Amino acid sequence: MSLDWQGAWLSVIHHPLFGIAITLGAYQVVLAGYEKTRWVFLQPVLVSMLVVIGVLLTCGLSYVEYRKSTEILSILLGPATVALAVPLYLNLRRIRQLFWPVLTTLVIGGVFATALCVGLGYVLGADHMILMTMAPKSVTSPIAMLVAEQIGGVAALAAVFVLITGVIGGIFGPGLLTLAGVQSPEARGMALGLTAHAVGTSAALQEGEECGAFAALAMSLMGVATALFLPLAVSLVA
Repeated sequence: MSLDWQGAWLSVIHHPLFGIAITLGAYQVVLAGYEKTRWVFLQPVLVSMLVVIGVLLTCGLSYVEYRKSTEILSILLGPATVALAVPLYLNLRRIRQLFWPVLTTLVIGGVFATALCVGLGYVLGADHMILMTMAPKSVTSPIAMLVAEQIGGVAALAAVFVLITGVIGGIFGPGLLTLAGVQSPEARGMALGLTAHAVGTSAALQEGEECGAFAALAMSLMGVATALFLPLAVSLVA
């Protein structure tokens, strides 16, 4: 490679917008492939993440530089989350009609998802720190990291468990619900949002607006309930 080409290449990969370009480009390409094939293992979040990692390793870019160039995406995460209020508002009447089923699902599903995770970890010999890190796995990363720190877990590792939970839920959740005979968009949305947070909500939105609305509702309520009651439950048990 000549010096001119090498300099041009370095200018491209170190450009402040390079990280944003490869992130959005990878996601759009993988999303198009998923929508065309509907292959479950072509889950957009998982595969696009692997593509971005491959590009960074190939180009020799550090994570610090990539993170700095994509800060704007982190800033936009807040407005994107707030925008989930739109399908909630559009389906507000239906949500009011199902208030008690929604509340019951939240209580039973939330307690079961957390207790099962901690219980399996305890049986398999995980120590207290790992158990407390895994407990808030079914909520979005910012909430999970804060709650994990409060109850004696590790924030960074909690984010990893959240990512794994979301990707697995996004890949297998819709298929398992179909196998179980769950056809109601409200029930499917609640299940995906309750267990797989943002990734599950994304999968629910692909099924329909009503399904996505209930997934967003479940994700929001699960986050609030976890932040309020999980530290209290841990303090009472301890």
